[in-house]
Amino acid sequence: MFIKQDDLTIRNATMEDAPVLGKWWRDGAVMAHAGFPRGLNVTDSEIAAQISEDTDETRRRLIIEHCNIPIGEMSYYNKGKGIAEIGIKICDYQKQEKGYGTLLLKMLINELFYKYGYSKIVLDTNLNNKRAQHVYEKLGFHKVRLNMDSWKNQLGELQSSVDYEMTKDDVKL
Repeated sequence: MFIKQDDLTIRNATMEDAPVLGKWWRDGAVMAHAGFPRGLNVTDSEIAAQISEDTDETRRRLIIEHCNIPIGEMSYYNKGKGIAEIGIKICDYQKQEKGYGTLLLKMLINELFYKYGYSKIVLDTNLNNKRAQHVYEKLGFHKVRLNMDSWKNQLGELQSSVDYEMTKDDVKL
């Protein structure tokens, strides 16, 4: 995948991106929202091996760039039956809360529906992540389930999440 709009780019992650992904994934501040406040214990070579297994038909880890500099990551997983599960993380704190997440999600959603032919997109987020929920709902995602105290983070603290979905008819691009 390669999508460019103005100074934003979404592209397939390559094995050469493993060091930057590793830096982000090992950073507890970056990974806390995903349940890993201590970061992930993963090596760059392990990340490169994971990336080498990505295909358009199964899953893709994607790099987000602003002015050709990596600022975060996205992903999509083929869940089967025309359903894609997506995720996004702006890892560069200086690029957060500037509207990039909304624009990048629009770019990815459009690509998945109209180029890749998916009929539904799903995602989830931590119940405490109100900013993300606002963005998802603004784009047309609908809450389908609230999962109260359904998992524990690295520190053993119970966490809750919200499941969202959208079809082409729901899109507010």
